[in-house]
Amino acid sequence: SKVTVKTFIIIPIKDLGRALCIITGASKGFGRTLALQLSCLLKPRSVLMLVARTTEQLNQLKEDIITLYGGQNQLDVRCVQADLEKKEVSEMDHLLLINNAASLGDVSRFALTFTDPVEVNRYLSLNVSGALSLTAGVLQAFPRRLGLRRSVVNISSLCALKPFPSWVLYCTGKAARDMMFRVLAEEEPDVRVLSYAPGPLDTDMQLQARRSSRDLQLRRSFSSMFSEGQLLSCEESGAKLMKLLLDNDYQSGAHLDFYEL
Repeated sequence: SKVTVKTFIIIPIKDLGRALCIITGASKGFGRTLALQLSCLLKPRSVLMLVARTTEQLNQLKEDIITLYGGQNQLDVRCVQADLEKKEVSEMDHLLLINNAASLGDVSRFALTFTDPVEVNRYLSLNVSGALSLTAGVLQAFPRRLGLRRSVVNISSLCALKPFPSWVLYCTGKAARDMMFRVLAEEEPDVRVLSYAPGPLDTDMQLQARRSSRDLQLRRSFSSMFSEGQLLSCEESGAKLMKLLLDNDYQSGAHLDFYEL
């Protein structure tokens, strides 16, 4: 299939080295865009691991990356769990984990309706517990060593800082993840930790927010942003994250927003 490349994907002067890059939630939306943008920032023989629940979409993304660059960047693109003990992976000079996978949760209800702890725990398991366990497991598999740069990115949100009525699950999950990664930055000073809020993106999640948010004012606000063309493209926001990673001069543990950069 023909691959459309937007102008935000460029050939960089700098790169992220020979890296093992893991992206969760990579099959669509912002995760898919990040995979495409990162693929041109990695040195040959890097490994790009794409993690998501939809195998068919992941395989299509892999084909798109190969088609996009004609195989010239010599990337090892994997859509299944990689063996982290393999020799070619252990020789990487950069480990980059991007925790992008997340769900909006049920935004059609207010906080007082969430009386079932099983329902709440199910949401937090995917959006908080899963991110912590994956990050811990990856960093344990790649302990600190000379010559290895380790970077962890948490895709955050304004909702980590500001309450949105009828978004109690999403706001709670994002706030918890931000604090979780701030603690990681304190505990592991050699790990570069960043929480990046990409801004209001034109994605399926934003569509769900416009249609389902119980808070009428919030729903109207999102609808107005959409109709007035104020939503950001994934490519535009992803380009700022790529610059942050390349410049590598942010304070570890920081929460940085698209509009602050």
